[in-house]
Amino acid sequence: MSLTNANAGATPPFDIPVLGPSRSGHAAGQKSASRTQPVLEAKAIAKSYVIGGQARPVLDGIDFHVDPGECVFLAGPSGSGKTTLLSILGLLLTSDSGELYLKDRRVDGLDEVERTLVRRQRIGFVFQRFQLINGLTAEDNVAIPLTMEGMAMREARNRAGELLCRMGLQDHCKALPTSMSPGQCQRVALARAVIDEPELILADEPTAALDGKSGKAVMELLHQLTKEFASSTVVVTHDPRIYEYADRICEMENGRFK
Repeated sequence: MSLTNANAGATPPFDIPVLGPSRSGHAAGQKSASRTQPVLEAKAIAKSYVIGGQARPVLDGIDFHVDPGECVFLAGPSGSGKTTLLSILGLLLTSDSGELYLKDRRVDGLDEVERTLVRRQRIGFVFQRFQLINGLTAEDNVAIPLTMEGMAMREARNRAGELLCRMGLQDHCKALPTSMSPGQCQRVALARAVIDEPELILADEPTAALDGKSGKAVMELLHQLTKEFASSTVVVTHDPRIYEYADRICEMENGRFK
């Protein structure tokens, strides 16, 4: 998928604490000396697709973890398995084999109702095409996760509006996505992903088709929000311009980590 109209405009004057990107540059698979319990852990994840009557392996026994507050990038060429892995981590796809844990709960064997509840309550998603509802205002799009958990619409809108204002979108709270730039839409999508303070945020190509300045502005905001809300983040990207925002980069090739 790709975005269009990549002119995202100027970087907003965020009043979220400026933490800046981590520049530790840990290699793929490297663990810290004092590792705590991972927020997310995958063990021997395998996945194949049937194409032309034959099984085509996409993931080949992947082991992967994300620690509390960590931002991990999945990088690699198209077809390497990044998006498939992200979809399995987010319980959007099921693996053929392997184990998946969200903190101390094993989640790979859940039924669809339980998987939906876990996604809704514990995971925030940021999509390449934003996945905003065009008929709803920015404020109402951000309020959706709160209303799904039973919060009254008025309170949810107030909280959504406050977050959008902090993100420099105070003049766009009542705007429809069709009247906003791609960069503004992505900021709305980020707000929606973090509004209910999920444990894990999964982002699929969040800077695709944005210019360098706009892409870095989006990643700076994602970094700040995830740190503030104490979330852990996994980002699929082809964009080396944003690698500085990763605590760790895992490069994939042919369904495995290099």
